[in-house]
Amino acid sequence: MDLQIRFATALTAVSLALAPMSAGYAQTAKKVAAAPPAGALSPASSPESLGFDSARLARLDAYMADAVSRGRVAGATTLLARHGKVVSFKTHGKMSLETGQPMTRDTIFRIYSMTKPITGVAMMILFEEGKWRLDDPVTRYVPEFKALKVVKTVNPDGTMVLEDMKRPPTMREIMSHTAGFGYGLQNEHPVDKMYREARVLGSSGLKEMIDRTATIPLISQPGTSWRYSSSVDIQGYIVEKLSGQTLGAFMESRIFKPLKMVDTAFYVPAAKASRLAEVYVGNRETGKIEPARTVFGNNMQSYLQPPAMESGGGGLVGTTMDYARFAQMIANKGELDGARILAPSSVELMGTNVIPRDVLVNSNGTAGSRFNEAVGFGLDFMIVKDARAAGTNQGDGTLSWGGAAGTWFWVDPTNDLIFVGMIQRMGGTGGDDLGGMARTLTYQALVHPEK
Repeated sequence: MDLQIRFATALTAVSLALAPMSAGYAQTAKKVAAAPPAGALSPASSPESLGFDSARLARLDAYMADAVSRGRVAGATTLLARHGKVVSFKTHGKMSLETGQPMTRDTIFRIYSMTKPITGVAMMILFEEGKWRLDDPVTRYVPEFKALKVVKTVNPDGTMVLEDMKRPPTMREIMSHTAGFGYGLQNEHPVDKMYREARVLGSSGLKEMIDRTATIPLISQPGTSWRYSSSVDIQGYIVEKLSGQTLGAFMESRIFKPLKMVDTAFYVPAAKASRLAEVYVGNRETGKIEPARTVFGNNMQSYLQPPAMESGGGGLVGTTMDYARFAQMIANKGELDGARILAPSSVELMGTNVIPRDVLVNSNGTAGSRFNEAVGFGLDFMIVKDARAAGTNQGDGTLSWGGAAGTWFWVDPTNDLIFVGMIQRMGGTGGDDLGGMARTLTYQALVHPEK
């Protein structure tokens, strides 16, 4: 399968989001009666108390249970909260088909590119400390990029004609995927091939990643096009350089510990290894899923040991509740349970579209969405500017993104609502867009948004 080959050669365990609004499911729905995870958000007295119709909300559970029973994925979790109260937290299916372990509320998932908004928050913490500014040239912090060339044209034989940068990329541009960097996750551009051949995402550390990136030209002049890229890994390097800490240590001390995200890290320690969900991939020939490790072999990172490179673009693991606490902090404009991570103005800045109008109308480089006048991109979040014009029933200003193994989330400030969905299936959900369906079925149940 060409998709599997692409994942393998691109080192899928490092970083990727196929579609910011995608997700998928499988196996039978199963409620787990267990103690709330550490740091859990408090439960609502009833869905009705927060404006939801229980019967309508049951459609969401039924849809996920049906998708699970069809075997599209092994298992899933969904968490919906409003006004800081959990409306619904459900588990479906199994975390491993091979062992038969049921999906639980404290199952640990590879969140891949849902790492990116967390790295963005780490950047904004340093922004608030005056360590950098949005329109600073990236070369001020990464001088290795001063000699970068830019692809002017690509010849029919795949060779490239290069030119000088008209100016260096800005910090704003590396936080909005408009800097011109490649990623190695697609096949149509020779720069992607160079990223794979140089094993940029397989570097032994962030400095080596920077050095390898510096040998590869930009795909476009900075600020002229949106293209999903390795720029968030570059952000991770900048966090390390400006803070004097490793990326993981900075995130732990400044984000995870204050927010009580007790299971989020760049690897799963031995004491928690039994809680790491198996990751699967769909087989187009059989229509069934199989463990991704059997397809990708050594290209599939185990996440059971510290990684060679802490990837700000896609390296974290964590639980549904951990990510819900992060999302709730964003919904609360930078604070949760007395822990202030960012000022409200910084969260608002992250949630403001920064892509120029002439770039907005171009394809956003993923399989699921196109940026346009209604949908844009802020600082490490996709932003719905005009929800109804975008054809969605979520609220204006919704921030979101997704991960390669089907995880997804959104934060809706208009309705003060968050949603986190977790699965572990690479390369699509084997059917319709389950993340999109989760949105539709969530909002059709919100019949009293004024509450």
